[in-house]
Amino acid sequence: MFQPQYYFYITILLALVTILTSNIYFKLALGWFTLSYLAVSLAYVLNNPNIFRKRSDGSVPFYIRWVFHPFLWTTQLYNSWQRSRDSAPALQQIDQGLYLARRLFPSDIHHLKSENIGAILDVTAEFTSLNWVSHQQDVDYLNIPVLDHSIPSNVQIYKALNWIHTHRKNGRSVMIHCALGRGRSVFVMAAYLLSQNPTASPDDIMQKIRAIRQTARLNKRQFKALKRAYKNALLTVQNSAWLIANPVAGKRQWEEEKDFILGYLSGYYDVTVKTTSPQKNGTFYAQQARQAAPDIVIACGGDGTVAEVASALVDSNIKLGIIPFGTANSLSQVLCGVLSKVAPVESACINLVEGCEQKIDTAQCNGEMMLLMAGVGFEQQMIEKADREKKNTSGQLAYLQGLKEAISQNETHEFRVSLDDGEAFVIRTPSLTIANAAPITTLLAQGKGVPNIMDGMLDLTWLDPDRFQILNLAELALLGLGDANADNSSESKTNPDSGISHRAARKVSVDISQVGRYVVDGEEREADRLDIQVKPQSLNVVVPESALKPELSADPEARHTAEKTSVSH
Repeated sequence: MFQPQYYFYITILLALVTILTSNIYFKLALGWFTLSYLAVSLAYVLNNPNIFRKRSDGSVPFYIRWVFHPFLWTTQLYNSWQRSRDSAPALQQIDQGLYLARRLFPSDIHHLKSENIGAILDVTAEFTSLNWVSHQQDVDYLNIPVLDHSIPSNVQIYKALNWIHTHRKNGRSVMIHCALGRGRSVFVMAAYLLSQNPTASPDDIMQKIRAIRQTARLNKRQFKALKRAYKNALLTVQNSAWLIANPVAGKRQWEEEKDFILGYLSGYYDVTVKTTSPQKNGTFYAQQARQAAPDIVIACGGDGTVAEVASALVDSNIKLGIIPFGTANSLSQVLCGVLSKVAPVESACINLVEGCEQKIDTAQCNGEMMLLMAGVGFEQQMIEKADREKKNTSGQLAYLQGLKEAISQNETHEFRVSLDDGEAFVIRTPSLTIANAAPITTLLAQGKGVPNIMDGMLDLTWLDPDRFQILNLAELALLGLGDANADNSSESKTNPDSGISHRAARKVSVDISQVGRYVVDGEEREADRLDIQVKPQSLNVVVPESALKPELSADPEARHTAEKTSVSH
């Protein structure tokens, strides 16, 4: 059985021969081979097929091809020898509209034409794809890179199942191939057949495949992984989606991005599109979606649209996906990180296909859902001054201009605060925020660092009215760069030199009759009181795999379960 260390042994052997060789030309050639096999060894040791840098369209950068050329050349020789001895044809139909194949050469193109293949799923990591365009083949192609003798990740399985199923529903035949059509492609084929035949077992499906393609086989690790995925109910197609778009968000960005978004998602999801209007907002369509029970509801718009859609999905099993169009896109930053601001639409679409499900907290503020935060004083004045016209012309700079004006006025107010139904206390401050979550750029909520959207707590932050407010903002910025999870204490900060106070609670009541206005998730409201209560783990969202952090949960039992799940996979 293949073992990853075999490549290290080859690397060591090549390195020794390189050292012992005196001829400079042989030394350079052997050094190239050594470098190539060392890179392959690292790919296997790290279980990272992305070292080959193969893109979803099957192309590989030139410099990567140059590094790996010795390995690819020897592998190609081996595969050619195996093909000459292979009793199975290049392409075989396993089920209606489903084909297994080895990596096709130009000489195999007639097989595609004869079987009317409309979609090709390539699960090799090491080889570039055949240029279908040059061969005038009207086929859709996707690469999901998997190392030889290895298994795809759960995210890759999910992506592959949805892609295959979407094409089959659209009447296109799908071919799945790896290098020789024996291992990686067989795993994906078996996973899909199990998703469509819930009463069958992995043994049943493998017998079905091997009855047609006798050379198909899974190694012990692959078959164990297939059975584990089947047992844990991971082999399910989840490709029904509702997309609720705000056509006026982001300077009517939906009109510009619609074709790209639907073109990208249509390969993985059966998408139902709804556009909001003054008469029918995001909540209206999300309630309809909840009744239809799709696998995911995608909110396409600013934070207001996201909040409208999310309010109808709280306490349901339906996942919320986000494509940000607005000015701030605060929740998207919280879930996906600041880098989501770079190519936000493309990044969001990739996340919707390759992301993972995560439960987050929401809150109720005066009877309406709160995803991010409520604020009085600076926060409320900043939102009030950054009107739609200023946001359209200046973007996020409009908020900075509004904050600057609020700070220059520095109006101090008295608020009577009660935490978790405890004894009330009075604070004097020009700014009070109660945050369930906030991106690092929202300085006014950083009293203990970036609020944790999975800790089951609300973070209260207020400023000393007698301290120079620029110093307060500088301190908040430093706190935002620190460890938000280092201290879960609900006690106020006691540092006498600090102009920042912080408390944490599950329930907050504030008498704001002195100002009578507040903002919640960027929307202005009027009231004499703020009554806010957190709802832990109440909303399912899609986040990038890199942002999946179940250990941040404050619930020890939830953390234990997440750790068990991580170990089992």
